[in-house]
Amino acid sequence: MPNDEPSAAASPEAPEAATPARRMRGGPKGLRITDVAALAGVAPITVSRVFNSPETVAPETLERVRQVVQKLGYVPNRLAGGLSSSRSRLIAAIVPTIAHSLFSETVQVFSETMSRAGYQVLLALSGYSDSNEETLLDAVLSRRPEGVLLTGVAHTESLRERLRNVGMPIVETWDMTATPIDMLVGFSHHQIGAAVAEHFLRRNVRAPGLVSANDDRALARRDGFRERLAQAGIREIAEVLVAPPSSVAVGKAALSTLIEQAPDLDAVFCGSDLLAIGVLGAAKRMGLAVPSQLAICGFGDLEFATETTPQLTTVRVDGTRIGLSAARCLLDRLAGIDKARVTDVGFHLVERETG
Repeated sequence: MPNDEPSAAASPEAPEAATPARRMRGGPKGLRITDVAALAGVAPITVSRVFNSPETVAPETLERVRQVVQKLGYVPNRLAGGLSSSRSRLIAAIVPTIAHSLFSETVQVFSETMSRAGYQVLLALSGYSDSNEETLLDAVLSRRPEGVLLTGVAHTESLRERLRNVGMPIVETWDMTATPIDMLVGFSHHQIGAAVAEHFLRRNVRAPGLVSANDDRALARRDGFRERLAQAGIREIAEVLVAPPSSVAVGKAALSTLIEQAPDLDAVFCGSDLLAIGVLGAAKRMGLAVPSQLAICGFGDLEFATETTPQLTTVRVDGTRIGLSAARCLLDRLAGIDKARVTDVGFHLVERETG
């Protein structure tokens, strides 16, 4: 139940009258938490809770204090509070990109959930580079976060060892492994590749191809795709691998290369919906009927997947669930609750009109 503090025994008019004098003596820089408390009619500890654990403050009190904070221009000294309490209320999140909704929806819900619990998220973009990830980790750890969210499980061994020894909760996301650093919320990219191959096999595809980025997660989907097809006796697979991030233009260019490798190409698994949109556009220009001559499957189920003509068959992963589950893992651990180490959110192959 939210905590509240008894109102100070002063009329609302008295603090209002004192405000100009306080500002004249030094403006917002001279303000203290006691000034905010006096004007809001609460105890200083309540103001502290508004910044550090807003979920414990009654809604009407929370709103009143925030209005006073805005009126006075008060800025809490996070550094001083962190030094005195050994808590920064900071969570670091390292993701490759937020350029499309694959990761942005995870980051959004993760940040919102942590914020409601009184934590702020420091977001860092690593691209798709191990060296960038290590450099960013050095930078964010210097801010003394209380927890870290990482994307994927393919980190260098030196980084994994460091993270095991930092003594803070770590949650890896968007992948699956039997040996997580700490906690893990994700799914199997290898199984996704196998599921798409199985889908193509049910359509009697005989000459499949693949266009994909060459980062670790995309290559895991590629491996699952190729292994399942090999089990069915299909070992010759045309493919184009590109450096991430992928794009529509790359997909358009890739189809010609795939057909040069396999003139009877009848299906393409694309490592992202952007690549799939490019392949679909190129197929139309070449006069290939989709899906009767060429089946196409993407990955991500981005919002435009239902806006293509024909609508795009793709693989959906619940990025919102990943962000929410990752936040809950960290919050439970920070509250001293032992949390299950691995959460598999699964995936869903969405069959639409491109095959």
